[in-house]
Amino acid sequence: MTHPVARPTEDTPLTALPALDYAYIEETLLQLLAIPSPVGLTDGVVRYTANRLEAMGLPYEITRRGAIRATIKGRDPKPARAIVAHLDTLGAMVRELKPNGRVGIVPIGHWSSRFAEGGRLTIFTDNQQLRGTCLPLKTSGHAFGGEIDTQPVGWEQVEVRVDQLSNSKADLEALGLNVGDWIAFDPQPEIQPDGYINSRYLDDKAAVAVLLGACKAIVDSGRMPAVDVHPLFTITEEVGSGSSAALQGEIAEMVSLDIAIAAPGQNTNEQAATICMQDMSGPFDYHLTHKLINLAQLHNISHRRDVFKYYRSDSAAAVEAGNDIRTALIGFGADASHGYERTHKDALISLTQLSVAYMLSNPVARRDRKSMGSLEGFTEQIRPEDMLTPATQLPDPESFFDQGEGAFGGR
Repeated sequence: MTHPVARPTEDTPLTALPALDYAYIEETLLQLLAIPSPVGLTDGVVRYTANRLEAMGLPYEITRRGAIRATIKGRDPKPARAIVAHLDTLGAMVRELKPNGRVGIVPIGHWSSRFAEGGRLTIFTDNQQLRGTCLPLKTSGHAFGGEIDTQPVGWEQVEVRVDQLSNSKADLEALGLNVGDWIAFDPQPEIQPDGYINSRYLDDKAAVAVLLGACKAIVDSGRMPAVDVHPLFTITEEVGSGSSAALQGEIAEMVSLDIAIAAPGQNTNEQAATICMQDMSGPFDYHLTHKLINLAQLHNISHRRDVFKYYRSDSAAAVEAGNDIRTALIGFGADASHGYERTHKDALISLTQLSVAYMLSNPVARRDRKSMGSLEGFTEQIRPEDMLTPATQLPDPESFFDQGEGAFGGR
């Protein structure tokens, strides 16, 4: 018995993708950067994002802790798809009130203390916000000489100098400081006339701005997606749990928008979108990933393919939480991830275009409207007639193997 094969749906190019409002994307990015949102301190950025969705007229729901699930209605409700960016950023937390009146800290998320050194920051106590600077333990060449260049790098090697009179642990306690207070570093954004954008926390606030810009483009165009689309905004990606709380059973596909790594040995470029084929959690879905590649080619969207060795995203969190969904990862090319990051206007535009093209496209497979089913309609990567076989036939061992005495040089 033969069954019809469901291949990735061929999406014919639209006459043109909806117009993008890049000024809106840049404005949104700067406003997001103005809101401190290290993991665990995200209520403000959740409220901001919800207001942006309301201004577009998009309905949404918020989980207990603050992950947002919006909805753009499609012609069919299933198989629904999600497209996700994370609102949370890296940060730090008070680890110790030190006898010298300074504050020991630990990171929130995974980043190097070398990028914290010299950073201006805000400490959020129970009752007030205090300003300060993160410094190495040995800061003055006039006091320590060459030791300032030879001291180790690590979170145990930095401390926060609070901008208040604080020469002892008691002084810090009097200011209301406690172990466990949140710390947000200043983003220090700078946008150049030629399109370069420098800032902390472009991961993932640039992708959040892109996703909101993509939603606005679709709403403004009046076009209806083929199936329901759920823009998701998560709040714990930097510590690994990500989108797992905001997914529902009808979602069959999920594309994560995140930073893409431009570095030696990588194929990513700061002026393009990146389609990631694999990260440290393993390969992304073959069909969904190739669908995104096809869409980029159809619409002449500048893109690169890449593989990331030390990287995980909301997609990994979704699958590890037990969701049976197709996942993929696309991103904006950027330099110095988890440090002073830099991207380019062109990468944000390309990522927005690819996001819009995906949101308006057909699903990978109509069979995906059901979580379980028969072989009928199941996808196929390589057809039997396309499978290559070795060109050299191995000989039959019986034809050359001496079964008698002396085999293998025996007696």
